[in-house]
Amino acid sequence: MSWPGKREATTSCRRDQSHRSATEDPERRRRHRRFRRFQEVTRLRLQGIAGNYNISYNIDTRFRHLADQYDTIASALNASHAALREDLGSLKIWMKKLQKRTKKLASKLLLLAESLSESRKQSSGERLQQSALLSNLTLQTAGHVVDLTALHASRNTLQKELESLGEASRRQGTKLEALEQRLKNTLHREVLASGHHELAASQQLNQTPQHKLLEAGESQGHSMKKLHAKHKQRKKLEEKRQHLLAQAAKRGLQSSLFHSNKTPGQERPPETPTVPEPQAARQQLRRVAQISQEQLQSPSPEKPGTICNVDSMLLFPNASTENFATFGQGFQTGVHELSVCSWVSTHTRSLGTILSYATEENDNKLVLHGRNTAAPASIHFVIGDPAFRELPVGQLLDGRWHHMCIIWSSIQGKYWFYVDRRLVSTGSKFQEGYEIPLGGSLVLGQEQDVVGGGFDPSEAFVGRLAGLAIWNRTLLPGEVSSIAIGKGLPRGTILRLADVSSLNGSVQKVNCTCLEHCL
Repeated sequence: MSWPGKREATTSCRRDQSHRSATEDPERRRRHRRFRRFQEVTRLRLQGIAGNYNISYNIDTRFRHLADQYDTIASALNASHAALREDLGSLKIWMKKLQKRTKKLASKLLLLAESLSESRKQSSGERLQQSALLSNLTLQTAGHVVDLTALHASRNTLQKELESLGEASRRQGTKLEALEQRLKNTLHREVLASGHHELAASQQLNQTPQHKLLEAGESQGHSMKKLHAKHKQRKKLEEKRQHLLAQAAKRGLQSSLFHSNKTPGQERPPETPTVPEPQAARQQLRRVAQISQEQLQSPSPEKPGTICNVDSMLLFPNASTENFATFGQGFQTGVHELSVCSWVSTHTRSLGTILSYATEENDNKLVLHGRNTAAPASIHFVIGDPAFRELPVGQLLDGRWHHMCIIWSSIQGKYWFYVDRRLVSTGSKFQEGYEIPLGGSLVLGQEQDVVGGGFDPSEAFVGRLAGLAIWNRTLLPGEVSSIAIGKGLPRGTILRLADVSSLNGSVQKVNCTCLEHCL
């Protein structure tokens, strides 16, 4: 039995004894009451002690429970702290990446702002040039209109003079015909008169027939003098007419009339005079004007060229992903040295992508990459992305023909960039020991993001390429100069424009041996 059970049994037993004694004696009753009070006090004290013991026991249990909870919380906090450290590490990495991307974006935005400002400056300059050209064209047009008006007036005056000359010539021709008829009649009558008097003249020996003949000769000579005077007057009129036509030819009416008519020094027989009618004169003037206009509009004869080593030219008319040219086969062997030369002409504000060579491994094995959103006065010479060098091409953007050569060697990674025989950029340690692999896709005019495709119109080339050639060796400076002055191509070309297998979109090929004839 436990201690509380024993205590309750003792208490009940004492209660019974005290009750019996109380009935016997009042003193016992008082003692009993005192004892009961003491017993109650003791019981209360014992209950308080037991409660305190239970409380202390529960506190220890709670303390142990709290200690366990503390350990659990501490381990959870340690785990969360470790996870937090990992998250902070990843956040730091992402922050660094974000900062790098932000810097790249800031640089791109700066380049874009610079290109935009330059484009605005160029557009304003072009507008000023266009306005100046328009004003000059307006003045020239006004001058041409005045010249045409004066020419028209002079043509009308000349036509009137020619009509009057034709009328005078016709009148002189009529008079000349009448005079010739009179001369013929006179000669006929004289011949008849001499026939009637032939017998009488032969009988009279003292008289000679020379007298009659002299008289007839004098009459005939007088008529011939008149005829020659009329002919000289008509000749003067013809010379004046020819002089007026020559003046008209000097004013721009180049005529073939002088080749069909006889010159003033040539005398026409008086028996068949040609009298120009007014209608015929007008027709001749119209023919003169038509021939002169055709001669003015006809192209000038082609001049001999000086740079005659280009063979052909490709025209890329606009920035479209449809416009590109491809070679049937790329490089047949691995390339450790490379030279790319071509004549270039473009009117755009950026050069665009001239060529790109892509393989399944890397779509930027060899790229001459330009973009209209980047710095317009430069291109990226890429060999094995992401390695590239920036080359200045601002002097190529004036619309004229320029000769460019890009040369690279994997020995010490040296490269050279020539424009019009002048070295404008060079360097070293660019893809040293690198090999451009064989079996790729070579495209002109576009930048490939995948093999044979993935084009972007902002990266397209717009302009003309002539005489493009590729060597698998480094050209010497003298060889570059000989190409630029038209002395022929050096040995060892592996690809030329003649090897282009397909033209796509609006790309056109023009066969022209000399650069001056590549229009």
